[in-house]
Amino acid sequence: MAQWGDACFLWCSMGTIDLNLVRALVAVHETGSFSAAAARLGTPRSTVSRAISALEASLGVRLFHRTTRQVSTSAAGVTLYERVAASLTSLETSLANVPEREEVPSGTLRVTSTVDLGTTVLAEAVARFTARFPSVRVEVYLSNQTVNLVREGVDLALRISRQKMLDSSLIVRRVGTIDLQLYASPGYLARRGTPRLPADLVLHDWVAYRGVTHLQLTAAGELQLAGPKKTGRVVAEARVSCDDMLFAREALKAGAGFGALPSFLADIEVANGTLVRVMPRWVVHTSRVYLVHAGHAHLPRKVTAFRDLVIELLRQRPLST
Repeated sequence: MAQWGDACFLWCSMGTIDLNLVRALVAVHETGSFSAAAARLGTPRSTVSRAISALEASLGVRLFHRTTRQVSTSAAGVTLYERVAASLTSLETSLANVPEREEVPSGTLRVTSTVDLGTTVLAEAVARFTARFPSVRVEVYLSNQTVNLVREGVDLALRISRQKMLDSSLIVRRVGTIDLQLYASPGYLARRGTPRLPADLVLHDWVAYRGVTHLQLTAAGELQLAGPKKTGRVVAEARVSCDDMLFAREALKAGAGFGALPSFLADIEVANGTLVRVMPRWVVHTSRVYLVHAGHAHLPRKVTAFRDLVIELLRQRPLST
């Protein structure tokens, strides 16, 4: 409490004063001369002299008695020194040890992603990151809605987009692609048959992501997800719609129909035999995956370290195979 009281005294009596003036006071008192103080601070003697004069003018008191041969601290100068020296040292130490300036990442990292990417890619990335950097805490926000990074105080986002992302206020880096492929459960296919061509899909139930109402065949012979305004030949209409890819996957495993899933959500299920890829020659849709963060000139080390770790992880295990 004493240090806080001293700092409060300095603030109240001197306003928004330059702390360099206070450093000069401490250096001159402790070294006993302007020349020695200048050597300690790494500044010219004239700079120290001007700093003391400015401080005395601000306070309206003489802090040092000067003669041609020596400098001695006045009673007011000693009192001020005793009040501010410890606080100045504490403040300088705190500023020097700000977590974001340290080489080793520390502090709290806030990241966001869609639910599907978050429960797969982001979960593993966070586990690796916290193991590698024990001084960092991580807060994860999963949402299928786009989070405003600046307003919500989020450091970094992992986002999916069909188009190239353009935002002058953000730094955007493409880190992968996602292919949507068609899947169904073995039980469903045994009950309803296995489609071989797009024309066969009209006879099947389809589990779709909300906002996507049709699966269509374009003039170029490509399968595409489409909304209400369709421009190609419809080969399937949604029987079940949802707003979460994890729900869609579980519904497909339970036999609700066939549907389009990103391969990173289906690969393990295919390996376990709970899902089967339908019409493997056809890729329904490709999206891009981006790492996004605010465009600060000096990014905190925790952000750059996590960004690099995610890039490393996605190089080791791409989202599309």
